[in-house]
Amino acid sequence: MSTFEESINDALATTNISRHEFSELLIRLLDYGVLSRDESQTEAQLYDRYLQCQGLVEEYLNLIGVRIQHDRQFAFVRIFPPGAEIPGVADDDNSPFNAGFRVRPSQQEVAVILVLRAEYQKSLREGQVDEKGRAMLSLEGLAIAMNNLLKRNLPEGLGERKQLFRRLKQLRLIQYHVEEELDSDESWLSIQPSITSFVSDGVLQSLMNTDTAPTAGTGESAAEESA
Repeated sequence: MSTFEESINDALATTNISRHEFSELLIRLLDYGVLSRDESQTEAQLYDRYLQCQGLVEEYLNLIGVRIQHDRQFAFVRIFPPGAEIPGVADDDNSPFNAGFRVRPSQQEVAVILVLRAEYQKSLREGQVDEKGRAMLSLEGLAIAMNNLLKRNLPEGLGERKQLFRRLKQLRLIQYHVEEELDSDESWLSIQPSITSFVSDGVLQSLMNTDTAPTAGTGESAAEESA
């Protein structure tokens, strides 16, 4: 066993977390890029485990240049690849990096994410968020906002629409109960507070100052903001 492995085992011995449990936590973080305690029982357990060994996780990921944003108020953790910009966090020591495990949303996903962020900011201003920082938005409201802000529409095909929202749910940006709820414009989505760590205030301001839909460059920019 290497000295590095021994040091990890020694550190874990003080946390009551096994080597397997630590590995499971890291794999989940690197695979999903985010942990949200309110998402599921599994993620609640992993988030609580993260709190037990937070320092060790940060040290381990720091070795490969991965940084962590931890929001204790809303109990979520998001990781960022080397060179990615973390909204609200200045970082002059990391230059852009074009590989790795960045999330690169499609143009359609970028458009919806930007509008969701704008609608979330509106709900914040109006005090229309619950105690967990979530904001409700109907599909009809989202469609109207898409048209008003970007002159774009949601996918017409039900399969394409479900795939889009499934992807945004995977990124922990929205929540809904079952996919069948997406059949009607009267259905509702819950915008998660973690969207503020996915789209920076600068990108949001750029959206509010333009009447045009995002270009390919804008799409890449939004993707660069995310983990």
